[in-house]
Amino acid sequence: MFAGKTTRLIQRVREAEAAGRRTVVVKSAVDTRYAVDAVVTHDGVRAPCVPLSRLGDLRAALGEAEYAATQVVAIDEAQFIGDLREAVLQATEADGKTVYVAGLSGDFRRDNFGQISQLLPLADNVEKLSGRCTFCEQQGRRSASHFTLRIAASTQQELVGGAEAYAPVCREHYVQLSRVREHGAPTADTTEAEEELVPQTA
Repeated sequence: MFAGKTTRLIQRVREAEAAGRRTVVVKSAVDTRYAVDAVVTHDGVRAPCVPLSRLGDLRAALGEAEYAATQVVAIDEAQFIGDLREAVLQATEADGKTVYVAGLSGDFRRDNFGQISQLLPLADNVEKLSGRCTFCEQQGRRSASHFTLRIAASTQQELVGGAEAYAPVCREHYVQLSRVREHGAPTADTTEAEEELVPQTA
């Protein structure tokens, strides 16, 4: 998370529109953090979208003529789309559309999240983005974040949230703070560095 996925997706959409291609943006209907009918970056850039639970419903949502005229489909928060693999193949290989997919390949436990990983062997191009580790920055260091640490107390896989629920972390802090979180509050065996970095859960 916080790696600029939505920003990059919106850039792709604007590039396609500048080239005269007809586009539509889709996001998971479960993501209502900033807006219901727009994808919104963490710094407030937005693009109108069609919220859907299943990508296969896009044709009905747009209408046959509008769907046929659409050349580019951009999908945000794709890990929440249940029919992702099947519908992307339909859109690209049967309907002749260019499809951009942005989402998380892994969850806060580093397990597969949705069907994103199933698209990897099918994709023309894969771009993996990273942010900056929250805790390294607090220590005056700069490290890339490749993992997501959940700081909210919930253990369910699908928990839509922002900085109040998640933190981007490097491998070192993922391993260190996951261990702290699993064992709860700091103990006598907890190092000073770990004690300072214990995520707040609520």
